[in-house]
Amino acid sequence: MIIVTGAAGFIGSGLISRLNQEGFSNIIAVDDFSKIEKAENLEGKTIKERVERSSLFEWLDKNNKDVEFIFHIGARTDTTEFDVNIFNELNLDYSKQIWEKCVAYQIPLVYASSAATYGLGELGYDDNESLIPQLKPLNPYGDSKNDFDIWALKQEKKPFFWVGLKFFNVYGPNEYHKGRMASVIFHAFNQIKATDKMKLFRSHNPDFKDGEQMRDFIYVKDLIDVCVFFMHHRKDSGIYNLGSGKARTFKDLVSNTFLAMDKTPDISYVDTPADIRDKYQYFTQANMSKLHAIGYTKPFHTLEEGVSEYVKDYLSSGSYL
Repeated sequence: MIIVTGAAGFIGSGLISRLNQEGFSNIIAVDDFSKIEKAENLEGKTIKERVERSSLFEWLDKNNKDVEFIFHIGARTDTTEFDVNIFNELNLDYSKQIWEKCVAYQIPLVYASSAATYGLGELGYDDNESLIPQLKPLNPYGDSKNDFDIWALKQEKKPFFWVGLKFFNVYGPNEYHKGRMASVIFHAFNQIKATDKMKLFRSHNPDFKDGEQMRDFIYVKDLIDVCVFFMHHRKDSGIYNLGSGKARTFKDLVSNTFLAMDKTPDISYVDTPADIRDKYQYFTQANMSKLHAIGYTKPFHTLEEGVSEYVKDYLSSGSYL
């Protein structure tokens, strides 16, 4: 059995699809299944059992001998939520309990960290574990992810194999339910479809022109490839960046969305919302040398390839991974 938390979410559901393709059908899907807007993400997937998020630990105590691997993808990921208690409960404390069960029952673990841990990038974007305690995230979500990374590194008792993956800006199918937190490509597609135009955030940083804010965008299929690689690899425990390794501008991103929709780019700019303006990352770029050094060689999609496939094969038809 393979446990996937956040199973009905964007990345978790895509991971289950990929595991099914690899012949794994004994999937234990863990989530808050009361959120019906995510239900379609799991349609057509082969799952052995659905376990409510709140029941996982009781379930594990009974069934741990049959569990081969845990992917802990589930988390509260809203960067505009500022109630620290929510993140402490759902991200930090829940992750600690999963870790402790993996130690007790000798289950290997891959969990989702985040590039939000890097804050404004004052210390760069290197997945050097000695720097993690010095990082300064910009919001409670980033704090919760960094706090868990720090806690994990301090533990004397660790799962025999464990990996934390710092996800950068992920885009791709199965994010239809995410609302404001969906990728810029998702929002661009819908805005262009409705108006033939796209509005991007204006730059409030003199070092960046409008639309030239840069992020490391990674196609969800590449991210899933790395997760599956670690399931088979099971050595070189630690915390790793997971981005494309190449920063691109939002203007590039949206221009490629127009191109994939066979439309002429028409981009204008609006002020960045006040509630996120002072916590806005203008540049992120994952240093991917650590992952490559342990033998990961599969090339990632370029932005052009990823956007084109996402728009043409998924968004245009409302299809799921």
